[in-house]
Amino acid sequence: MRHAIAPSENVENNSIAVTDLFKICTHCERLAKKDLGIRIPRPLGSGPSRFIPEKEILQVSKVDASTQAIFEDAFAALHRLDNISLVMSFHPQYLGSFLRTQHYLLQMDGPLPLHYRHYICIMAAARHQCSYLVNLHVNDFLQVGGNTKWLNGLNEAPQKLQQLGEINKILAHRPWLLTKEHIERLLKTEEHSWSLAELIHAVVLLTHYHSLSSFTFGCGIMPEINCDGGHTFRPPSVSQYCVCDIANGNGHANHHDDLLGNQEMCGEVEELMERMKQLQECRDDEEASQEEMATRFEREKTESMLVVTSEDEECVPSRDISRHFEDTSYGYQDFSRRGEQVPTFRAQDYSWEDHGFSLVNRLYPDVGQMLDEKFQMAYNLTYNTMATHKDVDTSMLRRAIWNYIHCMFGIRYDDYDYGEINQLLDRSFKIYIKTMVCSPEKTTKRMYESFWRQFQHSEKVPVNLLLMEARMQAELLYALRAITRYMT
Repeated sequence: MRHAIAPSENVENNSIAVTDLFKICTHCERLAKKDLGIRIPRPLGSGPSRFIPEKEILQVSKVDASTQAIFEDAFAALHRLDNISLVMSFHPQYLGSFLRTQHYLLQMDGPLPLHYRHYICIMAAARHQCSYLVNLHVNDFLQVGGNTKWLNGLNEAPQKLQQLGEINKILAHRPWLLTKEHIERLLKTEEHSWSLAELIHAVVLLTHYHSLSSFTFGCGIMPEINCDGGHTFRPPSVSQYCVCDIANGNGHANHHDDLLGNQEMCGEVEELMERMKQLQECRDDEEASQEEMATRFEREKTESMLVVTSEDEECVPSRDISRHFEDTSYGYQDFSRRGEQVPTFRAQDYSWEDHGFSLVNRLYPDVGQMLDEKFQMAYNLTYNTMATHKDVDTSMLRRAIWNYIHCMFGIRYDDYDYGEINQLLDRSFKIYIKTMVCSPEKTTKRMYESFWRQFQHSEKVPVNLLLMEARMQAELLYALRAITRYMT
């Protein structure tokens, strides 16, 4: 695995005997008596995720042959098997598609040089204060020969990359504001201009890492022990356990916290399934007029603005993160605030299937196909289960989630009845969706646990995959439409 580069001042004059740091068992004490003066790191968390118990995440040693092959390919390509991949391994087929796409974007032949690619990833992840992804790509940037001065801040990077900062912030927070004029400024700058192919590559990387930041926060991804923020040298606070117990995840006194509140949850899934059944019957009985469908979209769009993303105060990015982007105060704002008139983006006028796919494939061959496969994989991912219920058609629910996210971004599908969203998505789920998609750095474990409380983690992870891909496609649509308008 690739190792994070630790500042030299952190390792000088810090040798402490192991016995001074930890309460240890007899076996460990015998080893410690050698008193080698070596500091032993301790993982800050237990497993790949703060939200999902380690015992529920697929163990690499217990996977089937096909999943093992995916892991081996990932390790061969990236020289690591990161915690994002381990959490995604709940769903190996999607993981395979995700890793193929990411590998192609970062390492295969393409318009942008390798160090530019990783620097753009840093810029994208930094907009959402995602230190996990920033640190991974700082490492990768240096591995491919990137200039260390660029890491001092965006102002130290080449002018060409600095100019990308404007569309980075717009796509991350308010993609509906992107225009062909933004594209023109990048393509027509004489000395530092971008080619169309380079810009498509950059836009795909930006949207991929904005949405991957959402998944990282939405699943509570923890840094690996060898990475910045993944370990500590402080003694554990649970004095009755040896450090070897805690490092192996055996230091949890209570494994039954998830049973609390089960009485409240009783019937939640059954009620949702009943609403799905009733909506299907209504569909069969009558079909709303186009005028009524448009009214319901506008109503849902307005209501989505009233969903508060978080009760917490604004997150202030640390200097380590904020130096990689400009205008730190720029963040998400509802696209249709009172007094503003932003036209609705009609998917019938510009869609991924009919327009975006072909544009990407033409300017960056094969990538359109890979992205399309990934979108379809996430949209169709189902095992036809809902908690303890089997043989359930979840297509109505998945479509409601996807279309709600696009609705928040102003994208409307003329053939969808937006009245279904309020029937299927309760307020706690909407808060989680909006936070993870629009302000992912504010996502908390409480939010993750508050929606679909009877569902297993293996059912919640595909929800996060759906949110991630729906967000990426929404951003891409605005960017590709602006590029198309510039070209015509």
